[in-house]
Amino acid sequence: MDVELRQLRALVAVVDAGTFTDAAGALGVSQATVSRAVAAVEAALGARLLLRDTRHVNLTGTGAQIVAAARRVLDDVAHLHRIVEQARTELRVGYAWAALGKHTRRLQQAWKAAHPGIPLVFVQSHSATAGLADGTAEVAVLRRPLEDNRFDTALVGFEARRAAVATGSPLARRRSVRLSDLTRYTVAIDDRTGTTTPDLWRPGPAPARTRATHGVDEWLTLIAAGQAVGITSEATAQQNPRPGVAYRPVRDAPPIPVALAWWRDNPPAHLTGLITLARDAYALDTNAARR
Repeated sequence: MDVELRQLRALVAVVDAGTFTDAAGALGVSQATVSRAVAAVEAALGARLLLRDTRHVNLTGTGAQIVAAARRVLDDVAHLHRIVEQARTELRVGYAWAALGKHTRRLQQAWKAAHPGIPLVFVQSHSATAGLADGTAEVAVLRRPLEDNRFDTALVGFEARRAAVATGSPLARRRSVRLSDLTRYTVAIDDRTGTTTPDLWRPGPAPARTRATHGVDEWLTLIAAGQAVGITSEATAQQNPRPGVAYRPVRDAPPIPVALAWWRDNPPAHLTGLITLARDAYALDTNAARR
């Protein structure tokens, strides 16, 4: 029996969602359908891929390797569809947490003036490539290194970092904070798409506690409840205001490089123009700061 793409999608969805129920919801199918698909993959390969209990699923050693390979297969299939779909009526730019912050509208207006017949559309995708690998977007906004030789990138600007704290926290009463001010708190980190890792505190002491999160909404909910603090780009602060959350500059943290990424062997039309306009948008702030 051969492994089918729908079965690989179900397997990856279970791993990403953490449960069969949540995976079924994400795929829009029944839990039984997901269970059958995963069982079919295990039967076809002759190996146990998932360890199940009443609340969670975990990968076996073999399962971890199979899921990594499955992601590559699904990405490549999505790329095949992208190659076939030559005629695009819009240019889609993916992002995981924030588009380009305050520069987003400026870029859209400049793009509209230069390309009135091709809308520039920003789409959110919580993936390492911000929707680029799975075909959600033709270009992606990235704020962390992309170590995948299928893609090319171009630096367009830099953004300052902001601490996100509960409005009731003593830190919210400060105009700015230092990295060391955050180490006694639990720091919420999204290690898949976020820009913060414990390495940010080196060579000083890292936070005593970190908490894994999955996306900006979960991250903000934890912070608003006072259960964690976070560090993010200024774009997140500009595009994701949240009651109960205060953003403060982190004055000793390095800026975050912002890049655009695209498929190396299939760059979208007007890519050079998009990169130029994005760089111009960030340069306006740089020039204003120098005055």
